[in-house]
Amino acid sequence: MILLLNKPMNVLSQFTPEGRWPGLAGLGLPKDVYAAGRLDRDSEGLLVLTDDGRLQARITDPRRETPKTYLALVEGVPDGPALDALRRGVTLKDGATRPAEVEAIDPPGLWPRDPPVRVRKTVPDAWLRLTITEGRNRQVRRMCAHVGLPVLRLVRWSVGEWSVDGLAPGEWRAA
Repeated sequence: MILLLNKPMNVLSQFTPEGRWPGLAGLGLPKDVYAAGRLDRDSEGLLVLTDDGRLQARITDPRRETPKTYLALVEGVPDGPALDALRRGVTLKDGATRPAEVEAIDPPGLWPRDPPVRVRKTVPDAWLRLTITEGRNRQVRRMCAHVGLPVLRLVRWSVGEWSVDGLAPGEWRAA
């Protein structure tokens, strides 16, 4: 069984809550499914869940290079050098990243975020579409910050062939 969930902001990628942060248990998911990968509490979007341990390992194994596409609202204006650095791969504290596919995009038609993104009138922002083939802890956020583009909102749009398209936050469907 494969389920696609649009994980809401401030929900953990685990079934049990921690402190004031709820887990996935309240979303009506079937028993015996587990997340194939994680999304940080402050990230939103596609979380693939499965009851198949082999599939779970295949999705998360960095050697398989499963593409994961993110939409990122960043603070600042992405310029050629910043985008080129992301395309080449950047060196973080835990080593060099693989090259990312990245492009500046028009604001996507996403659901409203709860809570809303804090907007500063004096600081411009922009949207990026990034595709990576590894999945280190907070990797997209760290890569963008490394090139001077801190992430204000991060939505995982797709993992491999699966997409969050058509799912509202907290909704899920079978793949």
